[in-house]
Amino acid sequence: MKSFEERLTRLEGISEEIQDGKLPLEKAVSLFEEGISLSRGLEKELAKIERKIEILINKPDRKETRPELELFPELNEEE
Repeated sequence: MKSFEERLTRLEGISEEIQDGKLPLEKAVSLFEEGISLSRGLEKELAKIERKIEILINKPDRKETRPELELFPELNEEE
């Protein structure tokens, strides 16, 4: 499988070719289909990466987060 960057570069190339307007219809449609396929694959990969980032950002720091083991810890504090 090609890297994310290689597929994105290919998608950009397809877009430029289609926008140029000098392609025969059959070739333009073929490139459009390839572009849609690339776009969907890239979108799925980005969604996976976003989920990983959200998990990493929301992961609690184990040093700071200590579980409360007592039912009413405030009652044990000395005043």
